[in-house]
This record gives sequence, structure tokens and C-alpha cells, in this order.
Amino acid sequence: MNKINAKTITINALAIAIVCISTMFIQIPIPLGYMHLGNCCILLAAIFFGRTTGFIAGGIGSALADLLTGYPQWIIPTLIIKSIMGLVAAVIARDKEGHFKMASVRTLAASIASIAVMVAGYFIAGSILYGSIITGAAQIPGLSLEGGTGIVLFYVIGFGFEAAKLPKILAIGHQ
Repeated sequence: MNKINAKTITINALAIAIVCISTMFIQIPIPLGYMHLGNCCILLAAIFFGRTTGFIAGGIGSALADLLTGYPQWIIPTLIIKSIMGLVAAVIARDKEGHFKMASVRTLAASIASIAVMVAGYFIAGSILYGSIITGAAQIPGLSLEGGTGIVLFYVIGFGFEAAKLPKILAIGHQ
């Protein structure tokens, strides 16, 4: 179990803020919501900082963005969906020792699986919130495009972080 200290609290708080801001910064309307860049930051937080940070930043950062941008009906579904998304990304990408590599099958599988969780979660939530599977399904193309864009940006930024030795600089690893 990880110790809670000032560094851990700071990393988690910054990850929450970055996910929230990246979700709010560019919003492109799609049925029932909006496309954004927050998924890239959830993947970065989860894979570079581990399951706890991915879970917390994904859920709280994204739910805060819904609250602050006028989508209050999505706060609870978003909290659940994006928390699971961050957790799934970290669990799949990291090996038993807690290490990861950007250029690995595990990291690719983690990013695809976490986006699949997001798309499926919002399909289910949209179907429930609006009482129609067809309405829930209307989000799938936009969410898939958003997820694919998030994965591409995750790799661009992630390879930069890895090349800059960010995990060693921040002494991050086992989470």
C-alpha cells in the first residue's frame, strides 16, 4: 500500500486539475455531450502515476468538468465511468512490479480497453438517462473519435515524457 504524503497528494491534485482543465478547454458538441481532450490526460495519469491516481484523476477531474460546464446530469455517471477507465488503464499497462513502457502491447491494450470502457459506459448511461438505447447509441461514433484522438495524443505526449525520463525524475514507479 502506498504511503499518503505531500508528494502523493500533490500529484493527485495536479492530475485532477489537468484532467478537468483538458476536458473543459476544447469542447466539440456530440449527441448528449461533448468531445474533449481529457481522455489523453486520464491515460497519462493512470499509466505514469498508477491505479490510484488514474482512478481519482479520471473520476473527479472529469466529474468536475461536467459540473463546471453545465452537464450536471452526467456528474455521477462520469465519476463512475472515468474512475473505472483510469483504473483499467493502469492495471493493464503496468506489470507485476508496477513498471510500464510506452512502446508495449500492454500499454496499447490498456489504452484501447480503457477507451472501450468509456464508450460502453456512456452508451449505457445515455440509454438509462434518456430512456432509449438508440439515444445512447447516438454517442458511440463521437465517443469513439474522441477516444481515438485521446489515444494518439497520449502516445505523442507519453513518448515525450518517457524520453525526458519523467518517471525517474519524479521517482514514480510502483503503484
